[in-house]
Amino acid sequence: MAMPSALRAWRAARVTPLGELHTPPRMTAALLRLTVQVVLVASLWRGLYAATGTTAGLDREQAVTYAVLAVLATRVRELDQYSGRDTVLQHMHFGTIVYWYLRPLPPQRYYALRALGEQIYGFAWAIVGYAVCVAAGVVQPPKSAAVAGVFMVSLLLGQWVLYYIMLAIDQLCFFTLRNGAAMLILIFAQNLLSGVYAPLWFFPDWFITLSSFLPFQATLSVPLSLHVGRIQLSDAGTQLAIQAAWVVVLALLTRLVWRRAALRVISQGG
Repeated sequence: MAMPSALRAWRAARVTPLGELHTPPRMTAALLRLTVQVVLVASLWRGLYAATGTTAGLDREQAVTYAVLAVLATRVRELDQYSGRDTVLQHMHFGTIVYWYLRPLPPQRYYALRALGEQIYGFAWAIVGYAVCVAAGVVQPPKSAAVAGVFMVSLLLGQWVLYYIMLAIDQLCFFTLRNGAAMLILIFAQNLLSGVYAPLWFFPDWFITLSSFLPFQATLSVPLSLHVGRIQLSDAGTQLAIQAAWVVVLALLTRLVWRRAALRVISQGG
């Protein structure tokens, strides 16, 4: 009984990565896009710091490291589900979401396994990119083994929080029929409030205060701030506890929404 379950889990986890691995042009495009993003972001932040030594508590190397790591981190959850018609939005539009409820795997487990496979594949990209950037001197490594260890724990917790945030955004599709624009707005807000576009400490105080009550900064800003030294090791325990608390809260919330969503599954389109 264990083997069939493990096999089903393996097949679900590799759905999206296989779609990219079997289309070399998409992999080439992803590599070129990632390379261009890293080069442009590093050049931008070096240019911004050309006339100043320290801004918002960071020097040039810390700022460049943060910005490049943010680019690499986005690759972890940037696989193209849309080309394979495997987004929740597309399944709801075409009515194929019903097959999620007819498979041997429950829909919530299939979604989690698929996301796990995507993150493992995305982490492989990010690790290779990180190694290249460190070797090229673009990114500064952690100052100590303790910082590196705390960073890794925080990064894993952050990806866990991000999984639940993206799940909640996808679950919105079960309750709205026209939600493409709403999802784009929510994804933009998630990237902005998590520090993908710029470190949060460059924003006004009211913006920083607002983001502190939301889970978004726990996804990326906290682990990257630990890596570059913006958050000291003495404060790491508090930040990790906050991340873990958001994991629990979002897990309970999305579990409840899954139950409500099952009652609203209908076939739209053909």
